[in-house]
Amino acid sequence: MAFAPQDPRIPDPSDPVINEGRVDYVPTPISVTRARRHATRLISEWGHPALADDTALIVSELATNALRHGHVPGRLFRVELTLTKTRLRIAVSDPRGERLPRPRRPSPRDKHGRGLLIVRALAHRWGVRERTAARRSGPSWT
Repeated sequence: MAFAPQDPRIPDPSDPVINEGRVDYVPTPISVTRARRHATRLISEWGHPALADDTALIVSELATNALRHGHVPGRLFRVELTLTKTRLRIAVSDPRGERLPRPRRPSPRDKHGRGLLIVRALAHRWGVRERTAARRSGPSWT
């Protein structure tokens, strides 16, 4: 699968969306596992099982960051997958817009801090943008 050179946040009329999936999660550790499994299942169902491992790793790293660094009580984090003919967009967002993620340079002794470096290595491009956060509003959760 080739990737479009344009900004993936802007819809391209010549590259229409084929499939989309979006789920809001309660910020708990089990939600990272659920998000990873859901993303893997979706991308396989959409006919791209070869992308499932990288998708799982990217979702896992970004969802973990949303949980650790973007948690706000009563607010959810969101995982979105969008498939077009030329690209797969993976977006994980959290309600902490004032705290944008940036890759760091961990020392060899650091136990954390490599997630965005992993995402950068696997993704064609990555970026950050603000979004309005979802509020917890009902008893049904994925």
